[in-house]
Amino acid sequence: MSTWDIERQNQTQVTAFILLGFSDYPNLQILLFMVFLTIYLVTLIGNLTILTLMCIDSHLHTPMYFFLCNLAILDVCLTSCTLPKMLSIFLMDNKSISFLGCMIQLYLLMSFTSVEFFLLTAMAYDRYVAICNPLRYSVIMNKRACALLSASSWVTGFLDALPHSVTISYSSFCGHNVIDHLFCGFQTMLQLSCSDTSVSKLLMNTLNLCLASVSIVLILTSYSHIISSILKKQSAKGRYKAFSTCSSHLMVVSIYSGTALFTFFSPISKSAKSVHKLLDASYSTVIPMLNPIIYSLRNKDIKAALQKGMQGRVGD
Repeated sequence: MSTWDIERQNQTQVTAFILLGFSDYPNLQILLFMVFLTIYLVTLIGNLTILTLMCIDSHLHTPMYFFLCNLAILDVCLTSCTLPKMLSIFLMDNKSISFLGCMIQLYLLMSFTSVEFFLLTAMAYDRYVAICNPLRYSVIMNKRACALLSASSWVTGFLDALPHSVTISYSSFCGHNVIDHLFCGFQTMLQLSCSDTSVSKLLMNTLNLCLASVSIVLILTSYSHIISSILKKQSAKGRYKAFSTCSSHLMVVSIYSGTALFTFFSPISKSAKSVHKLLDASYSTVIPMLNPIIYSLRNKDIKAALQKGMQGRVGD
């Protein structure tokens, strides 16, 4: 063992963590496994279907569906960084996760969560341009602009999670390696650490909250202009058509941001710990499953592309 490895081991004093999950309810492990397996399969099938439709149907090669394609990729990544391990701890006696695996899971979970906020902000801007500046939409939302907004969302999200993950990975855990949660989340790791976590908390309360606040303000600003523009339309049919193009996105934003902010600000009590675990897991498991359902059920283009694809398959 090298000197660096010895120092690293002395610093953390743990080489692996134990994820308890819902170990207080041993009789529910099989049921929980089936529920979360269903969520994972529906998420994969739904998002991969959307990705496939957007690749094969030229009518979906527009900025709105380009961002929806990014969201589908993100949702697959977000669920895949937590659900496979969650499924294993429901069935297996070995509930351990290596220190490195825990830190990677923590970083990816925080990164994908941040990216989703920024992507939803970019999608709100896209809807703002489409409804408030329809004549200049193709000029403003050109391929370069879409690629830049998408790349900025991914890069900013991964950079945003980096300082939090680094400070946690260099914390000491003093032999405390039992995580009473479903995955390695930031809040649970802070509680487990025996180091001074004031820097980590300061970073979270400043950097993350500032970026989240900016995203929410930009989304609200976009939709205030969108609603104002819709209300000015004289035709009831025109108002309905304009609102239908952004209602799915507004629904996803409301569910995602509401759940994430409630989970972040709500205090963790022993009596409601199981409920908090489910809420904490919802934005990384349930919401990625709901996204393709919400967009598909309320989107005529996607339903038409799906019907066309199914008819073509039957015809073959």
